[in-house]
Amino acid sequence: MTTLRQLRFLVALSDTLNFSRAAEICHVTQPTLSSGIKELEDHLGVPLAERSKQAVMLTPLGTEIVRRARVVLNDVADIATLAQEHAGKVRGDLRLGAIPTIGPFLVPRALPLLRQRWPDQHIFLREELTETLVEGLIAGRLDLILIALPHPTGAIETELLFEDGYQLATPLGHRLASDPEVTGAKLATTKLLLLEKGHCLQRHALQAFNDMGAPAGDAFAATSLPTLISMVEEGLGITLLPQLAVDAGIARGHDLALTPLPGACPRRVVLAWRATSPHAERFRAIAAILRTARDSLRG
Repeated sequence: MTTLRQLRFLVALSDTLNFSRAAEICHVTQPTLSSGIKELEDHLGVPLAERSKQAVMLTPLGTEIVRRARVVLNDVADIATLAQEHAGKVRGDLRLGAIPTIGPFLVPRALPLLRQRWPDQHIFLREELTETLVEGLIAGRLDLILIALPHPTGAIETELLFEDGYQLATPLGHRLASDPEVTGAKLATTKLLLLEKGHCLQRHALQAFNDMGAPAGDAFAATSLPTLISMVEEGLGITLLPQLAVDAGIARGHDLALTPLPGACPRRVVLAWRATSPHAERFRAIAAILRTARDSLRG
């Protein structure tokens, strides 16, 4: 019969596409790993990997089996953690993913509270784009993710943490600085600086006003919020900054004007986990701590 050991071997081979590195990950010799995968292929009656002297690649069926194997292995790993939680002991690693426009501003404020609640738990943070985070959560590479909606999420559980509005960042003396009635139409007449494609904040910023339309002029795509702020400070355009980042002090020390945008449609910041996870109770407690951390930044 198919064993968990064989599935671990196949998943490691998928991650590395190299028998030697896969064997190191599994803490076995290369012949042992090769033999285990061959036994799995013989049992299933189909090849799962294509081998040559130059490269290794999975067959289409092998790729699908790896996807399902990750789910199985994640469920098995959850059993021990579930037992620990039932006994009131939370140990092990928590793999938290966050988008770059949330993680650096919220997680550092929450970490001391999380450590106080679960001192034996180690939290590892990964910053990635939303699409990669959702894929990593579903595949079991991550336990929790901090993302902003709207964004297609599929069959994962989400809990709203807070709504995150925007402030307009402009050079000092800009005609829109301190404008009490900034609209999308007004923004569309000036050069709007945005994050590069793939950052959900780019799409959310463009959807903040129904009447904004496409930005004027040649769009500049930045890799991070600090880069956008530097461009605004140099007089190259304007941008929308999430209120979370502003409250965390991202614009502190920069010569630019910040104007509240009460009419902008906010993004919804959520904590998400797999719907099948047995740790929903703890994850909701983490969500409450993240809300407390957000509130502490408002002062």
